[in-house]
Amino acid sequence: MKIDLQPTLENESIILRPLQQLDFETLYNVASDPAIWVQHPNKDRWKKEVFTGFFEGAMQSGGAFLVMDKATGSAIGSTRFYDYNPDDRSIFIGYTFYATACWGKGINPMVKALMLEYIFKFVDKVHFHIGAENIRSQIAITRLGAIKIGEQEVTYFGETPKLNFVYEITKVPLSS
Repeated sequence: MKIDLQPTLENESIILRPLQQLDFETLYNVASDPAIWVQHPNKDRWKKEVFTGFFEGAMQSGGAFLVMDKATGSAIGSTRFYDYNPDDRSIFIGYTFYATACWGKGINPMVKALMLEYIFKFVDKVHFHIGAENIRSQIAITRLGAIKIGEQEVTYFGETPKLNFVYEITKVPLSS
């Protein structure tokens, strides 16, 4: 079964739509805040030349989204599906960031709920790479029910390898 890794997903508050090349400046305006990247393994991603590589990787992934506030129509972040493994029936969700103005407002749980509801139609396991120093994201992902299952050096697109923790959420089987 072919999975569309860039469907448009939405609820009453947010829209996830496929990231497009023309979104670069809009998304960079969000990503240019150094505070977003303080706990991230790649702390200088707020710099335009570094973000350019991140954006190129997002476009090449075929699974990246622009996250938008439905009420204002403004961009508030990005996330993506990546590394789909049909044999293992698994996929990763990650490369997620949000404008600091959105922190603590329930955006991440809403985004992840939309993505998980959709992708669990096709896979049994969803994995997440979370930077070893990114305590905020580690707490957020465990609140969604993810379990830490390992540690892995991850080489982000065009960047040096960084230690990440690997978390997993498994599909809850339907009861018969």
